[in-house]
Amino acid sequence: MDRISTQPADPVGYLAILAALVTGVIHLLLGPRVMGFSQLMGILFILNGLGFLGGIALYVTSYWRRELYLVAAGYAIITIIALFAFQGVSLDAFYMGKSLNHMAVGSKVAELVVAVCVGYLYTQTTP
Repeated sequence: MDRISTQPADPVGYLAILAALVTGVIHLLLGPRVMGFSQLMGILFILNGLGFLGGIALYVTSYWRRELYLVAAGYAIITIIALFAFQGVSLDAFYMGKSLNHMAVGSKVAELVVAVCVGYLYTQTTP
């Protein structure tokens, strides 16, 4: 009988999982808060968090394929770009009022780590 779950063959896969978990949880925690001032943005935060957690769930199954690394990289990069699309293209996007928004910084760093890790894993996986 074939196993449905698998473990990453490369340690970088564990880093990608950790980074995706960090940004997924941040988005799920912030979703209800954001919904207080924008229902649409709150829903997008929750969906984004679920997307990262769903990606982890898919990654640790035997259904994962090499091409999905590119999808994961694109997803992570799009979420980084989305911050600037909604908050403006400057470092001000990382501030809430005059204070640095640590959750925004943490989630975007985690998403960058996901993109770099899965890009690396794509190059290390044979077609």
